[in-house]
Amino acid sequence: MLISCDVTYAPCFPQEIYISKVKSLLGKELNLENGSHVDGMEKNGKTNGFTNGSHKDEDGEDVTMDMHEEEEAVKSPTAPKGKGGRRSKANSDNKSKFETPPPKCPDCRQYLDDSDLKFFQGDPDNALDEPEMLTDERLSLFDSNEDGFESYEDLPQHKITNFSVYDKRGHLCPFDSGLIEKNVELYFSCVVKPIYDDNPCLDGGVPAKKLGPINAWWITGFDGGEKALIGFTTAFADYILMQPSEEYAPIFALMQEKIYMSKIVVEFLQKNPDATYEDLLNKIETTVPPAGLNFNCFTEDTLLRHAQFVVEQVESYDEAGDSDEQPIIVTPCMRDLIKLAGVTLGKRRAARRQAIRHPTKIEKDSKGPTKATTTKLVYQIFDTFFSDQIEQNDKESGVKRHRCGVCEVCQSPDCGKCTACKDMIKFGGSGKSKQACKQRRCPNLAVKEAEDDENIEEEDVPVEKTKKVASAKRKKQTQCKLTWIGEPVQTEGKKQYYKKVSVNDEVLEVGDCVSVSSEDPSIPLYLARITSLWEDASGKMFHAHWFLRGIHTVLGESSDPLELVIVDECEDMLLNYVQGKVNVTYKPPSNNWFMEGGMDVDLKVIDDDGKSFFYQFWYDTEFARFETPPKTTPSEDCKFKFCGSCDRTKERERQEIPQAFEPLENEDNDSKALYALACFKGEQFRVGDGIYLPPEGFNFSVKPASPVKRSHRKEDVDEELYPEYYRKSSDYIKGSNLDAPEPFRIGRIKEIFCHRRSNGKPDMSEVKLRLYKFYRPENTHKGVKASYHTDINQLYWSDEEVTVSMSEVLGRCQVEYGEDLNESVQDYSSGGPDRFYFLEAYNAKSKSFEDPPNHARSSVHKGKGKGKGKGKGKASAAQEPQETQTEPQAPKVPKYRTLDVFSGCGGLSEGFHQAGISETLWAIEMWEPAAQAFRLNNPGTTVFTEDCNILLKLVMSGEKTNSLGQKLPQKGDVEMLCGGPPCQGFSGMNRFNSRTYSKFKNSLVVSYLSYCDYYRPKFFLLENVRNFVSFKNSMVLKLTLRCLVRMGYQCTFGVLQAGQYGVAQTRRRAIILAAAPGEKLPRYPEPLHVFAPRACSLSVVVDEKKYVSNVTRGNGGIYRTITVRDTMSDLPEIRNGAAALEISYNGEPQSWFQRQIRGTQYQPILRDHICKDMSALVEGRMRHIPLAPGSDWRDLPNIEVRLKDGTMTKKLRYTHSDKKNGRSSTGALRGVCTCAGGKPCDPADRQFNTLIPWCLPHTGNRHNHWAGLYGRLEWDGFFSTTVTNPEPMGKQGRVLHPEQHRVVSVRECARSQGFPDTYRFFGNILDKHRQVGNAVPPPLSRAIGLELKKCVMERMKEEQATGK
Repeated sequence: MLISCDVTYAPCFPQEIYISKVKSLLGKELNLENGSHVDGMEKNGKTNGFTNGSHKDEDGEDVTMDMHEEEEAVKSPTAPKGKGGRRSKANSDNKSKFETPPPKCPDCRQYLDDSDLKFFQGDPDNALDEPEMLTDERLSLFDSNEDGFESYEDLPQHKITNFSVYDKRGHLCPFDSGLIEKNVELYFSCVVKPIYDDNPCLDGGVPAKKLGPINAWWITGFDGGEKALIGFTTAFADYILMQPSEEYAPIFALMQEKIYMSKIVVEFLQKNPDATYEDLLNKIETTVPPAGLNFNCFTEDTLLRHAQFVVEQVESYDEAGDSDEQPIIVTPCMRDLIKLAGVTLGKRRAARRQAIRHPTKIEKDSKGPTKATTTKLVYQIFDTFFSDQIEQNDKESGVKRHRCGVCEVCQSPDCGKCTACKDMIKFGGSGKSKQACKQRRCPNLAVKEAEDDENIEEEDVPVEKTKKVASAKRKKQTQCKLTWIGEPVQTEGKKQYYKKVSVNDEVLEVGDCVSVSSEDPSIPLYLARITSLWEDASGKMFHAHWFLRGIHTVLGESSDPLELVIVDECEDMLLNYVQGKVNVTYKPPSNNWFMEGGMDVDLKVIDDDGKSFFYQFWYDTEFARFETPPKTTPSEDCKFKFCGSCDRTKERERQEIPQAFEPLENEDNDSKALYALACFKGEQFRVGDGIYLPPEGFNFSVKPASPVKRSHRKEDVDEELYPEYYRKSSDYIKGSNLDAPEPFRIGRIKEIFCHRRSNGKPDMSEVKLRLYKFYRPENTHKGVKASYHTDINQLYWSDEEVTVSMSEVLGRCQVEYGEDLNESVQDYSSGGPDRFYFLEAYNAKSKSFEDPPNHARSSVHKGKGKGKGKGKGKASAAQEPQETQTEPQAPKVPKYRTLDVFSGCGGLSEGFHQAGISETLWAIEMWEPAAQAFRLNNPGTTVFTEDCNILLKLVMSGEKTNSLGQKLPQKGDVEMLCGGPPCQGFSGMNRFNSRTYSKFKNSLVVSYLSYCDYYRPKFFLLENVRNFVSFKNSMVLKLTLRCLVRMGYQCTFGVLQAGQYGVAQTRRRAIILAAAPGEKLPRYPEPLHVFAPRACSLSVVVDEKKYVSNVTRGNGGIYRTITVRDTMSDLPEIRNGAAALEISYNGEPQSWFQRQIRGTQYQPILRDHICKDMSALVEGRMRHIPLAPGSDWRDLPNIEVRLKDGTMTKKLRYTHSDKKNGRSSTGALRGVCTCAGGKPCDPADRQFNTLIPWCLPHTGNRHNHWAGLYGRLEWDGFFSTTVTNPEPMGKQGRVLHPEQHRVVSVRECARSQGFPDTYRFFGNILDKHRQVGNAVPPPLSRAIGLELKKCVMERMKEEQATGK
């Protein structure tokens, strides 16, 4: 007899031997008494059936055996079965040779040893065959005259109830798992009723047996409600299904479930195309299944189980849609589902047999996004500016039709019927549209393109090809006539300075602008201002202060072609390089600038005559900062040779060199000269000041117990129990602080000195400092544990000294003895960063803490007990030593009236309030629960819950209130505008095409810029995800900055890491800052806390140039990193699903962070320490994740466990060899689907209700082994970016508590974002999670707010000084 076997299982055996082995194994299973395949069936769940994995022989033909052969097959003697289907232990060396997957039925592909395998229990005696039944008069459609059949055009339709579907062996089986499509014969028995009878009871029906085989099944919409109408087609009739038999009900429920599931998914995504996978889960878990379906709730498992079907339904929905609509299949949510569940795209269209007759009708959502309300200026930039670019791109991309070429869709022929085909020349069309047949739109490519758009991954930063902007300009000399005009105005050595010169009969004078041509003709002319003219040995010369064209700034091609910027770059040049004179005018902001917003403006600033240009800004090429040009007035004596660029460059260089001032008398020391004051980087340092040094600046005499970097991988793992552990090969744990650097060292200056040269003169070139070292708690012998309970700014005095070079100093800080303060330590500390205190001294020799010595106290700066901030004035040599310490009272900064757009629950505003820079008088938030939360926390704010476009339209048309009577802010009211516009629809890396471009033109980013243009606030902040600066080749960033520049705003961009500002979470955010004319453009705040370096790559590459924000500390920080333990170790234990909104804290705060976050007011009540109630299966999995750092799903045991709902899980079966991972150390298989061996997936391989989720090993090889899913947080680590819905299998799967078997609570997430415990959220638990996850961490916005405050103070000080 011929039986095919999958060769992979029998590496060393000839076919016959292998078959007899299999037979002997199966002998026990197949207990067949006679040929009759229903009546003779044993009722104990054992039956004939025989296959191994893939039931094809080498030629690919399906193997069928007739009954006699089967009986033969069964009679061979049985082999004793060892454990786990292996031969007995004796053969353990050859285990892998005998390892065979458990037997499956060759027809329905169900495992024969599966307890869930059910049998059809037989028909009643009065059941009729199909032809007999169809002519029964109770169905009254036919006469008994059989030939009546042929006269019907369409097949007759009936309804059936009490039905069961089974294969020819009598196994009850699903009809939707691809069996019919594979030509497996499925039959059904039922009671047939007339088509008009809606009652599913058996009365009035005709019992029928073994109808079929089923040729096709189909769905025809919903029965006016929630249940799908499903039908079968046989050779004789169509049947619409009503109610299944009791035994078939569980199988049919799954079918109904998946159809209903696809209905939910399509409807949800069609209304919310930008939803995340977690949002979809939230939708599914909160949907109550319709009555009459056999299940009471939907879970993630339901969705993953039916993912293939759901995706196919989405594909068919997309096919029916308009060609210019974005298909649902490429939404972020579907892409995550496809990846996680390992869905094969393009299957449905190839297998057209499962005809969906009237695909589920789903109402199109007409309520699309409102058109953006824009001001004229913003509209012009976004509309006219780019339309030609877009057309260009469309032309290029229209020709190339994308297809992967390998999926079944790509290989199918053109249909000839759709609009695209009708236009093809071969179908008689014009051939203009160049579109592919709609039936052949490749789903793989659509999804892949969308993927590429998003794959600028968190940690990977592209390799920069940095181009230095200041690279030497290669210029070309020209032949020209040069004559000086007039006498020299000044002579210096051999240089004679002139005021005017004639170049080719054109008169140039100092201050004129000229063009210089490049050696490379493709480079536009260089432009420069002449700042001096002279003649010396080299010839007739001029000094060129260069302008930069807009195209060479970060704006690139989006810039105004006539706009230049001033840069600090200049050089001496021969006059014969000059090509000619050009006109460059400075365009200052108008006097009425603040009120000019929203006016009709001409986008053109000046006319283009080929020689005229204008500039508004000075530009910093390293940080991409556009600022008001600095005011420089040359003194009379150097009027003809003054260059602002040289001046500023020299000043910067001067600041980079430490200088010592105010020599002190010290006769007794010949080797060194002492000083009272030193200056470095614009800061003054005096004896007694505290300073920062890098961690390598000095060492301590105590060697702290350093955490051993031990590998968390266990070597001796029982692979049978933990079959997925082998996937944990990397030692890197996400969210671990092992690589975090140490914070800065802190010392106090004892002496400032220079060494004397042999001639007794001090060597001023190197300024040295003698310091006292301060210990941080973790530097003492107590180690890291000591730092957990102490304040983050607490130090210990020590008498250890060290000498360092002044050039290593990173900044100044204040360190006071706590007892000497004339305010509480808390008040002193909250007065600003850079404030430290000590209460004790540490003696490293005796490892003891003691009272500080007198000299530690006495040097506390006299007369300034109340904290003095960082004085940043430039030092001049003539400073009076002590008097400057009592500086004039810093001006009080007014709070700016703020409008927060897209405010969410208020994270951004909260941080600004804490910084004391703003009061948010107005907020706009469309989502009601978040708007309510904002109101709860800011009772004085007017919160508008409507579309920002509608509000702007109202204000621009002169309205004073909205429809609810809320007062609208008017022009001149808003002094600060902040917000984070959502960027869906056009995010991604590739270029714009017309669809994504029109989405962008109507996006909320554009509306938000229009708010800025209309209100003209003093400060503007746009917050967004890190990738905002990379979307569409950074075009979104460029257009945003281009708008701000055109409005006249100073502006810049940068990426900040929230973890560096005091939260235990990695969250990188793009921040665009802008300041009105007359204000100072803020810098980005320096990091406060050290943080994991791989989360701190914050540079941005635009057009191959790398930009950094102005932050100089890099990964450094003045404080240690904040950990998960700091964040939440004080919160009481709760269980999965805890729902008590208010509980008691049950204990004191443990860490500095907890003391801060609980606030100074004593609060006995802890709010929102509630967590999502996960399904029994998910809860069972969480319970089995170990507590060790780095644990995730790969640590799950493969066992059966009883869940809290009383059901049992199954073991995951490994049935296929895995090409990539081979076998386990015991020779066990590692694949769970045919695709592990490189073949297409087989739907029959899916497994459910297993502790190890089947989908993870299924697709793990392609997705970094799904590292982190079902992952626990680590006490000493940090949170991954806090998400809007913590899901163990979501994008961010590390959401399990470090020790408790549950996902993190709302309050824990809020703390990871730095919200005070008193902060209120609104709505149900998922609403609250979403409010927290979408927020800007208040500590981040507070740090930005403090920078804004510095700018306002500087401006006010300058105004005081000039007496404005």
